[in-house]
Amino acid sequence: MSSIKNHVQLVGNVGGEPTITNLESGKKVARFSLATNEHYKNAKGEKQTDTNWHTVVAWGKTAEIIEKFVVKGKEIGITGKLKTRTYTTDDGNERYVTEVEANEILLLGSK
Repeated sequence: MSSIKNHVQLVGNVGGEPTITNLESGKKVARFSLATNEHYKNAKGEKQTDTNWHTVVAWGKTAEIIEKFVVKGKEIGITGKLKTRTYTTDDGNERYVTEVEANEILLLGSK
């Protein structure tokens, strides 16, 4: 059961060009938004779509794959875990951010 603790699987479309950062250590980090859609019918029987946006972060080899093959609009699948971090804004307010830390990526759709 420990393998399903904090486990995320998403399939969606990349919302913008990934941002790649080269760290001083030589590692890369990739950041991008991922849109996932849920389709359902409302009480009147009309088709509806609910879109959720996720911030995805990937490190190392996974970031390198994203840099080479992932572009805005590309359909991908990812697995990873949720990570929450805090930071303080310039005006002293504390903010919380929850991101999906991807450890695997699956390139979907057409080439």
